Amino acid sequence: MPELPEVETICRGLSREVVSKKINKISIKKRNLVKNSQSFFRKVLIGNSFVKIDRIGKLLIFVLKKSDQSEKQYLLIHLKMTGQLVYCDPEKFVVGGHVNSSEEEVQFIKKDRENFCQPGKYTHIIFKFQDGSSLFFNDLRQFGYLKIVSDDELQDIKSKYGIEPEQPNFTFVNFKKALGVRRANIKATLLNQAIISGLGNIYVDEALFSAKIHPQRLVNSLTGQEQKLLFTSIKRIIRLAIKYNGTTFSDFVDCEGQKGNFKQKLKVYGQQNKKCKQCNEKIQKIKVAGRGTHFCIKCQR
Repeated sequence: MPELPEVETICRGLSREVVSKKINKISIKKRNLVKNSQSFFRKVLIGNSFVKIDRIGKLLIFVLKKSDQSEKQYLLIHLKMTGQLVYCDPEKFVVGGHVNSSEEEVQFIKKDRENFCQPGKYTHIIFKFQDGSSLFFNDLRQFGYLKIVSDDELQDIKSKYGIEPEQPNFTFVNFKKALGVRRANIKATLLNQAIISGLGNIYVDEALFSAKIHPQRLVNSLTGQEQKLLFTSIKRIIRLAIKYNGTTFSDFVDCEGQKGNFKQKLKVYGQQNKKCKQCNEKIQKIKVAGRGTHFCIKCQR
């Protein structure tokens, strides 16, 4: 699943391509992925355009120019596990999200725009713009969704998200307050989007390693110094991951068709059975909070 740095990369890339372009046509092949009635969805979007693209956590927010109602309307897109957005025009294509492909296929995608910019087996929603360009929503497992919401609905949705790295509300005071004195383990707590939004498995594992905290430690066992170090680690790692367009293994391609390159800086995630770069102990992998969790048994107490 794309995490905060990957979704931020998609947000920035698509903002350069689709903002202000009039939507001429929408094809809906999988009705279950649109969380409004088809008639309402088409009525709001056709003839409309996006004035900007924003996000909160892993949720993309397309701000609509026109509204038939007294308040603003927004198109929400969540990629979930395997969602993908592909923009194509006569000159180029940009890709953001899960590509369900091998290294060889990724190279093929980069070289063959014409083939890649055709609807595929997992293309479920297609936006056609007035200038002839297109935006495809692809999703292998169909966990993602699209939904038109009002301003009130958006504010209600936003209220359910926790503080977020790289946002003004991500201060140490707020971080400490969000953690509280929970008896849950720190890994599960950091994955909870209602507490800290935007973090997923990769960056939680990396932040915990950086802060030298074992993923199974209970939140209420952390000292003030450990909380501060964890807060600083999250900020630093997320900022660096955004700078490098996120992390990829076989699935994430950024909005320029390039694979994310934060992978080279990973210390523990995906490094099981390799030597820790700090102490030479083997990196372990266990399951915590239902997720594969990577850590160093010697460095992380």
